[in-house]
Amino acid sequence: MVPIESARAAFAGTPEFAVPSLKALIDAGVKVDCVLTQPDRRAGRGRTLTQSPVKQFAVSHNIDVLQPVSLDGDCRNRLPEQRPDVLVVVAYGLILPDWLLDWPKIAPINVHASLLPRWRGAAPIQQSILSGDRETGVSIMRMTRGLDCGPVYRQRATPLGPVENAGELHDRLSSLGAELLVATLPAILSAALEPQPQDDTAASYAPKLEKRHALIDWKQSAAELERKVRAYNPWPVAEARTAAGDRLRIWAAESCGDASDATPGAVVATPERELVVATGSGLLRLTQVQPPGGRVMTAVAYLAAHDVRGLVFVGPE
Repeated sequence: MVPIESARAAFAGTPEFAVPSLKALIDAGVKVDCVLTQPDRRAGRGRTLTQSPVKQFAVSHNIDVLQPVSLDGDCRNRLPEQRPDVLVVVAYGLILPDWLLDWPKIAPINVHASLLPRWRGAAPIQQSILSGDRETGVSIMRMTRGLDCGPVYRQRATPLGPVENAGELHDRLSSLGAELLVATLPAILSAALEPQPQDDTAASYAPKLEKRHALIDWKQSAAELERKVRAYNPWPVAEARTAAGDRLRIWAAESCGDASDATPGAVVATPERELVVATGSGLLRLTQVQPPGGRVMTAVAYLAAHDVRGLVFVGPE
């Protein structure tokens, strides 16, 4: 039995989602010997070389950081000589080879942002919103070969708010995952908790998001498009496009639920000064938008500077 205050861990993670879990381990008294994270990337308009959020946090806490491009023999030789009790993985971004899964003395553990086996894969937060799920949650899983298919130690569910966007849900699940990790870790360290196999027949998959997914298909229903706008905030951000190629980013929208005979994508006139677009079923009211090169603004502010009479947005080609 290893008390949590005496436990040693290695941590693998990259984005902001992983930082609360790393912080929770440290606050619980776990000795984090090293952190694996993705190499520095160029980001922003200036293409500045930027450290991952996990690296920034690890450096500020004097934890050794490894940033291998691939998990090959060279990486293996750079790991601490003393094996950790657990390897905690949170949104790392690389598939772990067998030797790394076997490295910890007790278990490789993953914090996943869904109620497995629902939404295995890279984008469970966005997919839960896109699919209209009423609840989601986090899972603490023992890692095995394969995509998020290992047995699950514990889960914690939470309602999915009707207007919650992906950024808001991300922050909630990040905190919830960190809390569940440190609450579950003592039972894992003492071998008092046996993970339960997932039901593979009930599995669903959330593929990685790409920028091309952002373009709105106005033939979809207003309810579907409202969910898409929420799911793609803050990235890749839903976009409307005109036949001339002009684009308008949509940060927030709501389904009006009203029927319309207008062509899907057509901006329809309303008694109030609102930006309302016809869809395949119902109307979508755009409430926060961003023109190219401009700032995010309310639809009212956008309409004060843009004439949208007769405008029709087009869908993907």
